[in-house]
This record gives sequence, structure tokens and C-alpha cells, in this order.
Amino acid sequence: MLRAIGFLGFIFLYIPLILLMAYSFNAGDRASLWVGFSTKWYFVLFENKELLKAAGISMRVAFFSATIATFLGVIAAFVLTRNKRFRGKVLIDGMVTSPLVMPEIITGFSMLILFISMQKFIGWPANRGMTTIILAHSTFCMAYVTVIIRSRLVDMDSSLEEAAQDLGAHPIFVFFQVTLPVISPAIVAGWLLAFTLSLDDAVIVQFTSGAGSTTLPAKIYSQVRQGVTPEYNALATLIIVIVGIAIITAMQIMNRTQRMHHV
Repeated sequence: MLRAIGFLGFIFLYIPLILLMAYSFNAGDRASLWVGFSTKWYFVLFENKELLKAAGISMRVAFFSATIATFLGVIAAFVLTRNKRFRGKVLIDGMVTSPLVMPEIITGFSMLILFISMQKFIGWPANRGMTTIILAHSTFCMAYVTVIIRSRLVDMDSSLEEAAQDLGAHPIFVFFQVTLPVISPAIVAGWLLAFTLSLDDAVIVQFTSGAGSTTLPAKIYSQVRQGVTPEYNALATLIIVIVGIAIITAMQIMNRTQRMHHV
């Protein structure tokens, strides 16, 4: 029974992706009506400069947003985990995790007001674009990264750090040589989740983007009412392949790190 339920769950998750990839080889002009096999839409895709530009913007925004969110998430998780008691911990804890339950439309609107106020008082940012999107996504994704890394730090055996300190190691050395290798799988997982969330977001982008900074989700959303062609399926297929390769590579790195740690 458990195997059957698990199999049905995987079908529910992956059948839409398989259909999307299959229709990317459709010879017809409709994204969901099969006519025949063809690879022409991949060639059409590479001639669509606007769509490729939107995809490139989304990739760059997701990369920098995930990197910033992971850096800040490691710091926040380490402070909240290692400092058991300090004034304002409950407030800071709630502020860090509040984006998890906050509707994206509220987050996007609040970021828009923040950027407008900053432009009025300090003159920066002059215009909304990639920078404002990255800042908004970093704030949004940081909460998810913090939760993942914090759970790993809670389960970590603190005696490893204590033993290193007893042997005279500096706290900074302990962090980079003991703590960081242990939590590295959680860091990689947090970065991948932040990258996916940023790449997928379309709501916050509507509030924080400007001219020349249209991301791929926003571009697709604007074209849905007019009807999309299989070239969008082709682009989605390429993204699935790239993300799949990145996940497999990250899992191999994490497994190798864990084996080295156990050795």
C-alpha cells in the first residue's frame, strides 16, 4: 500500500513535467495539441531574443539572490542557534521566519514602498530593475535558507566544536574547519531552494521590476492570455534539464562530503 501511494505521488508530480517536455517536440503551433514530432521549436527558441533575454535575467537574478540569501541565512541560523538566550531573540526569530507565512503580494507591495521611500530620502535606487528584484528575492528566500540550516545546526553534535576549542582552536577556525563542513549539505540544499524560489517568482517581480528587467515568469504570464507556442515548452525543458543536472551534481557533492566526514 505504501509503495502504491508513493508511486501515485510520483506520477502526480512528474507526469505534468513529462508532458511538457514531450510537447516541446510538437510540430504544431499549439503548446498542448499534438500534431507530430519535430525539433523546430528549439531552433525558434534560440531566435527569440526577448524570451532568451528574460530567461537570462531570471537566471542572473536567481543566482545572486540565492547566494546573498544563503550567506545571510547562514549567519542568522548560526546566531539564533548558538546564542541560546539574548534580549530580543523571540522578536528576531519571528522577523526572520515571518516571510514564510507572509503572502507574496504583501511582501512585494512592502518592498515597493521601501524602494520608493529610499529613492525619495537617499536617492537610491534611482530606478527599479535587477538590483531591486535581487534585494527583494534575497529577503524573501533568506527565511527558507535560515530554517533549513538552523535545523541542521540543531541536530549537529556540539561536542565536535567543543573538542576543537579545548584543543586551542580559535572560534573562527572552528567555524570554517568543523561547523561549515558539517552543515555544507544544508547550505547546498538551501541555495538550491532559494534559486528555485527566485526563478519561479512572478508576484514580487511585478512590484519590484522596471523597464528592461522582465523576468521569465513575468514574460510567460503576459503571453498566456494570447496563447503560447511550443517554444515555451522547449525553454522549460531546457531549464528542467539544467536544474536536474545541478541537483544531481549537488547530491553527489553532498554524499561525498558526508562520506569524507564519516571517515
